Amino acid sequence: MEKKNKTTKILMHDIPLRLIKVLNIICLTIPFAGCWYGYYSGQMKDGFYNRGNLLMIALFMLVYFLFARIYNAFLISVNRISEMVYSQVLAALITDGISYLIIALLVKGFPNIIPGVMAIAGQIVMSLIWCFLAHRWYFRSFPPQKTMIVYDVREGMEKLIDQYDLECKFEVTEIIQVTDVINHLEKLNTIETVFLSGIHSHERNIILKYCIEHRIQVYVIPRVGDVLMSGAQKVHMFHLPMLRTGRYNPQPEYLILKRLADLVIAGTATVILSPIMIITAIAIKAYDRGPVFYSQIRLTQDGKEFGVLKFRSMKVNAEKDGVARLSSGENDPRITPVGRIIRKCRIDELPQLLNILKGDMTIVGPRPERPSIAAEYEKVMPEFRLRLQAKAGLTGYAQVYGKYNTTPYDKLLMDLMYISHANLLDDLFIMFATVKILFMPESTEGVAEGQTTAMEENTCCDKEEKLNG
Repeated sequence: MEKKNKTTKILMHDIPLRLIKVLNIICLTIPFAGCWYGYYSGQMKDGFYNRGNLLMIALFMLVYFLFARIYNAFLISVNRISEMVYSQVLAALITDGISYLIIALLVKGFPNIIPGVMAIAGQIVMSLIWCFLAHRWYFRSFPPQKTMIVYDVREGMEKLIDQYDLECKFEVTEIIQVTDVINHLEKLNTIETVFLSGIHSHERNIILKYCIEHRIQVYVIPRVGDVLMSGAQKVHMFHLPMLRTGRYNPQPEYLILKRLADLVIAGTATVILSPIMIITAIAIKAYDRGPVFYSQIRLTQDGKEFGVLKFRSMKVNAEKDGVARLSSGENDPRITPVGRIIRKCRIDELPQLLNILKGDMTIVGPRPERPSIAAEYEKVMPEFRLRLQAKAGLTGYAQVYGKYNTTPYDKLLMDLMYISHANLLDDLFIMFATVKILFMPESTEGVAEGQTTAMEENTCCDKEEKLNG
């Protein structure tokens, strides 16, 4: 009876939530539809049949839905209202841009952009209204889930729930050591959600099986071994099901297509962004007459060293003592006024397009690390070198879902998740997802002033790796 009640509760939660998401798509399509029927459809030489009009509206809805999914624009239960609005407006802007290009092709020219701008304004209003009402409805309709945090060598999940304002989603009723749960599994019976943090596979599997049997939702923070296994290939040998795993070894056609995409996208971006790069170079030179570019030795595939190229954002001789230090963020005294601006918009990274054209880097892959900093990380967690299975990238999974000061262990997990499932669709997904973080200050938060690595302020990963992560 208890299991049936939980199943009914899940259905009562999912169905209205899906309908609310469909309503969002309709709401943001209405301004575009008004713009299309009111102006652009009339610009066609022979007009559009009704089916053609409906096809254009359906195309907008489909493209918007895809980009909204990429930017997590529907996550009412997790995202703040401001983040949902930002994600939805960004998805709508990209969809509007694609739609405008299609219209330009249909009319063989660039039609008046004013109706499109009015549609964007309407979409912003629609998004604000939907996000406010949906957020209010959700948390009135669905009370916080009774949550238990089970930990072993990694503590602090409750701090993250508090940091990201998720108390209205997860009501942490108990924080408990794993051995206490293993000895008393019945403690889970009154719980709706469980976080498993830094738990070894034997104990974790016992809890997982119990939770699945009793329809308890589980969030697992994986360990390195878990991520490596996630990319395993299913095979059958000796009449037995097996999982085969090994070093990163993608198909040749994937590497060829990835390289072609690198050349086309990096080449096109270099041409389009050249005015911004020229202005940036002039501003850097005018500020202190120092060099415009800054080359730094980094590591790429199989530990090969190369010089990554950036616009100089710090003072000349910022590391004259020879010690490599991570940036402490906006208040880092080594950063110049020009540097603060170009760092906020990631303009300092644009010269790496030349590294991509040269073949030292790729667009999507693990971010290249300095040899000295990588060596410090590897002293604590030798697995850090597993990032070097793939070519270094301009952006990556860790950049989209992490921050500058995310712990090296967590960045390692994210990079290994990408490496374990590398494919062109994920590469495309990460490229578009990178657009969202360009203007999000959280993604550029620095480490504490004076730190040489991101390890020193957060030792949970140190302890975890010493216990055979």
